[in-house]
Amino acid sequence: MQEVAALLLCKLGGQSGSADEIKAVIEAAGGEANDDQIAALIGDIGDKDVNELLGAGMAKLKDVPMGGGGGGGGGGGGGGGGAAAEEEKEEEEEVEEAPPAVDMFGGDDGGDY
Repeated sequence: MQEVAALLLCKLGGQSGSADEIKAVIEAAGGEANDDQIAALIGDIGDKDVNELLGAGMAKLKDVPMGGGGGGGGGGGGGGGGAAAEEEKEEEEEVEEAPPAVDMFGGDDGGDY
């Protein structure tokens, strides 16, 4: 991977991207250059234009799903809660009614404030 990055840096710098230039970039960054991988990269790329290669790669990446909808929530709990559901329904029936509403000033006693 560092060989590809070094090649791109060479091309951006206006160099030809030869094996010696790629090796110099890797060593300048403190890495160890692998001559076999550099030779394989040079053999694969040859005299192809880097911009065309990147454009072709981007065209292939458009079909790759990136990210997503964030996934669903967790699953529901296990069964065995039948009795609890019946008990909850009984509690709802026992709800007391609220007292009748009065006006904002405390009722119709006719007094002044």
